[in-house]
Amino acid sequence: MALCKLMIIGNLGRDPEMRYTPSGRPVTQFSVAVNQSTKNQQTGEWTDETDWFRVSVFGDRAERAAEQLRKGSRVFVEGRFKSREFEGNDGQKRTSLDITADNVINLERRNREEGEGTFGAPSGERAPAPAGGAYGSRGREDNDLDDLPF
Repeated sequence: MALCKLMIIGNLGRDPEMRYTPSGRPVTQFSVAVNQSTKNQQTGEWTDETDWFRVSVFGDRAERAAEQLRKGSRVFVEGRFKSREFEGNDGQKRTSLDITADNVINLERRNREEGEGTFGAPSGERAPAPAGGAYGSRGREDNDLDDLPF
């Protein structure tokens, strides 16, 4: 048995799109941009790099994600990771970074105050809820990530 889990924090690049599988199960897809700043050792200049991830959420979590997330929302996503190659419209080979989400946490402040934002797997499924509640127990600012479960 093999396992490939990934945890990311980033911003939605577009509004979520909800559809239904042929069996009627809801699935919501959205893209998440993860930015990383690196310092060029020779020039001393900082450069930003962005990785894009395609996220799929299923079931009740898909419905909540479609209702509550919007383009630009900051989210924490934990799930199973898989990369796949495809040929783009321009004929170039490309790689898609896909995550099937077990947990999605909306990190936007307004949802924390309303007590919303966690789209984790229901109890009894394999994805545990983050320790200390959806956003930790200390109510910190958005950019303080000490309370995230990793």
